[in-house]
Amino acid sequence: MNVLIVYAHPQPRSLNGALRDFAVRRLEAAGHRVQVSDLYAMQWKATLDEHDAPERDPREPFHASLDSKRAFAEGTQSADIAREQEKLRWADTVIFQFPMWWFSMPAIMKGWFDRVYAYGFAYGVGEHSDTHWGDRYGEGSMSGKRAMLVVTTGGWDSHYSARGINGPIDDLLFPIQHGMLFYPGFDVLPPVVVHRTGKVDAARWDAITHTLGGRLDTLATTAPIPYRRQNFGAYDIPALTLKDDVSPGQTGFAAHLA
Repeated sequence: MNVLIVYAHPQPRSLNGALRDFAVRRLEAAGHRVQVSDLYAMQWKATLDEHDAPERDPREPFHASLDSKRAFAEGTQSADIAREQEKLRWADTVIFQFPMWWFSMPAIMKGWFDRVYAYGFAYGVGEHSDTHWGDRYGEGSMSGKRAMLVVTTGGWDSHYSARGINGPIDDLLFPIQHGMLFYPGFDVLPPVVVHRTGKVDAARWDAITHTLGGRLDTLATTAPIPYRRQNFGAYDIPALTLKDDVSPGQTGFAAHLA
């Protein structure tokens, strides 16, 4: 299996750095081929702007989606974007690893999505009609590939529980897992979440790596999160709302789970 790790933490000598190194060793020992996009080490440019479409007409206002579409179609994207897209084509599974900062991923990783997910590559693909609203949410360019989050938090697991003050971790990760991974077609595996990162001793390290190692060993067989697919009967099109007989009376993120 080809595995891409997209990694965002500024300090190699950190818990995240140790977990990344553990993952690479574990995967390679099992015979997988691994690439790592270490965004801080790469000095990844986080901002999507006119420099990402160097052949665009500078006299015209920058238009994020249309300039992205044109640059992707014409093969004139910034070289760093094209390299990351090629890694995604190569990968069978993509692991996104990051610390949760202010209830989301670090800005540098968000910028990776903003720039690499070009129009025509990760979105804006497929037929748009009264019965099929583009190839997305279960279809798309990443179909057949798997994705998984490895997330660390400083807070306790109880802080992210169903009644925890930070909100349920599944809800906090929904925009990433459903909106950024399932949208272009990934099968999204349940995340590996490490809480209370400031209190990791040898015993906790063993427990954490046991859990992570088990998941890495079963990347190909772990059942994905059962999100409802957009174009397969659950949603009214083009309204893109759940049909009345699907999860009747249920609202919110959980309604989109089959």
